[in-house]
Amino acid sequence: MHNTHAGSVRQLDVGGLEPPQPMQHILEALDTLGPDERLRVLIDRDPIPLYQLLRRYGFAHRTSPLETRYEVLIWQVPDGGDA
Repeated sequence: MHNTHAGSVRQLDVGGLEPPQPMQHILEALDTLGPDERLRVLIDRDPIPLYQLLRRYGFAHRTSPLETRYEVLIWQVPDGGDA
């Protein structure tokens, strides 16, 4: 079965880390993210500073609050996402 909307998903749990460690780990993971991959990040707080960087570097995201943390799903925008 091939689903073009959702390729493979990598999970990164940065819960419990102090800033700037979560951002560093997320950016390192994005460096190796393939065009068909998504990164699912579990984090203790809403990573608001991350969103502008994602937009700038051609990524989109969807953030979902969970009971005690946030889930951020990140993927590459096909055309680079230049705004």
